[in-house]
Amino acid sequence: MPTFSLSGLYGITDATLMPDTQTMLNACEAAIAGGMKVLQYRDKSNNSALRLDQASALRALCKSHNCIFLINDDVELALSCKADGVHLGQKDGSLTEARQRLGKTAIIGQTCHDRLELAIRAQAEGANYVAFGSFFPSNTKPGASPAPLSLLSTARSQLSVPMVAIGGLSVDNATQVIAAGADMTAVVHALFAAQDIRTRAEQFSRLFRIQAQDH
Repeated sequence: MPTFSLSGLYGITDATLMPDTQTMLNACEAAIAGGMKVLQYRDKSNNSALRLDQASALRALCKSHNCIFLINDDVELALSCKADGVHLGQKDGSLTEARQRLGKTAIIGQTCHDRLELAIRAQAEGANYVAFGSFFPSNTKPGASPAPLSLLSTARSQLSVPMVAIGGLSVDNATQVIAAGADMTAVVHALFAAQDIRTRAEQFSRLFRIQAQDH
């Protein structure tokens, strides 16, 4: 069983940027080559056959490169494709029930928006990590309420689980959330819309190494 570290670059797939399975696989493979540590498959379509096909292919890719593979919102799909776990929003069912379905070794994360109390509750219910955001204006969720950088430093003193920062992150501003305490940066457009995805992943990954050297 590989030992997983919940830290570093956390990529999230996007059906618009990756219109077919091969494009998606190529993009994700490039990101993994550049140092991406976690991949979340996010697809809001109702095409369950396509979703299972893509998730299974990504699962195989991630497994061969020791990259954590998570499914967005869908516990049953995570079970079907043998993903490492699932990422839940606040309206995607109970964390406790997801744990019962997926087992104690599954990685389960939860979106906590800009609210520390949601993260404290998620940790108490057994979440392996929590996600805060949006820290900057986001293409993916333009209506998300803004989260202050101070939330990360406050949360760091009250949580023992790793924290993901999400929302409008780029190579230029990600240093701010990493310095404030984020263990992972979740990125969609700044990674997968890049001309050279591998190089962009390397740039994000380097930010974590620089932060580690500074401490």
